[in-house]
Amino acid sequence: MSRRTVFFVSDQTGVTAETMGHSLLTQFDRVEFRPVTLPFISTLDKAQEAARKINLVAEQEGVRPIVFSTLVQDELRAIVKEANGLFLDFFDAFLGPLESELAVRSSHTSGRAHSMADLNAYTMRINATNFALANDDGAGARDYDHADLILVGVSRSGKTPTCLYMALQYGIFTANFPLTEEELEGRSLPTALRTQHRKLFGLTIKPERLQQIRHERRPDSRYASAPQVQYEVRAAEALFDRQGIPYLDTTECSIEEISSRILDRTGVERRVRP
Repeated sequence: MSRRTVFFVSDQTGVTAETMGHSLLTQFDRVEFRPVTLPFISTLDKAQEAARKINLVAEQEGVRPIVFSTLVQDELRAIVKEANGLFLDFFDAFLGPLESELAVRSSHTSGRAHSMADLNAYTMRINATNFALANDDGAGARDYDHADLILVGVSRSGKTPTCLYMALQYGIFTANFPLTEEELEGRSLPTALRTQHRKLFGLTIKPERLQQIRHERRPDSRYASAPQVQYEVRAAEALFDRQGIPYLDTTECSIEEISSRILDRTGVERRVRP
């Protein structure tokens, strides 16, 4: 397996460069990448220092590194572009064609993608995140009347991180309710959920993966035993089928994919966009 260093260079946080660059790199599974993020490259001195770091890696490793850039300012981009790396510029690739199509020159303003310019959208994301935390694992407020979605599933099936991701990324008010052994033995919806049926979405997971996750949390416990996880998964899926609750197997899904699949299947609208 070959190895390459990858730089993510940005005049702000570097999140956009990392996200887009990583999406491309996942297509090369026979190469091992060493990521280096250089955020807040906002002055000529910082751009020159970034170029020196890139050149140093090229000299040490004997092969030029890959450079993903979201630098907006032309003069900063020009300095980094001269470094000994494969320079892949997202703004340069897309802003030019957009300017031609729209017949308008872009503002070349840095920080727009992750700024607080839209205070309402930012506030919505924070409120949704607070809601998810307050309504996590069936505890706290249980303010299900104000929820857009209520995720249900056995413990460690991915409910909490999915709720937080949808809240922070999209401003969606999502609660989650754990299906415990006691709840599953009842073979019917828990009382707290019976008036919220249209908001329910189930998460399930393969027993082998669930056992592995639970073993890391509570080694050699009944909670992590093979019979227990097999029973819980089987009972939860049977409950979803009886109650007509849509559900998703999260075993092979990232949090991003789980969230997108849920929104696609339920039709819940994103309040804000990343």
